[in-house]
Amino acid sequence: MSARLFSAAWLLVAMSSSVHAQANDPAFLQAKDAAHITGGQIFTHICQGCHMPDAKGAAGAGHYPALASNPKLASSAYPAVMVMNGRGGMPPFWMLLNDQQVADVVNYVRTHFGNHYTDALTAEQVKAFRPPPPKPEDSR
Repeated sequence: MSARLFSAAWLLVAMSSSVHAQANDPAFLQAKDAAHITGGQIFTHICQGCHMPDAKGAAGAGHYPALASNPKLASSAYPAVMVMNGRGGMPPFWMLLNDQQVADVVNYVRTHFGNHYTDALTAEQVKAFRPPPPKPEDSR
């Protein structure tokens, strides 16, 4: 019983922090043109729900790896592939984010949270990691 109560309480805290973050960023909510959304805003509204606001990750109902001070981010290809294709419990975001948005959020994470990787990823580089669009016969 206490484990179930703890899980419910943790879920409420996680949901409220996500709602709080979104409520504090009206530019994201009011943006009519998604091209003007920053990498920081993408992190806040998509990534931090699992990886936490401090990017230190979480464990509980699932395992969400830390992005803070993460040596795997030294290669910009690694986070770009993870964002595009997902892995484990992380969903792929290739259908949600365009190449520039993927580059922006990857560059944001690689230059924040104790990460100091300044070689910026470009939208052109991200394009190489984008899976081909599904064929009509694949949907049958």
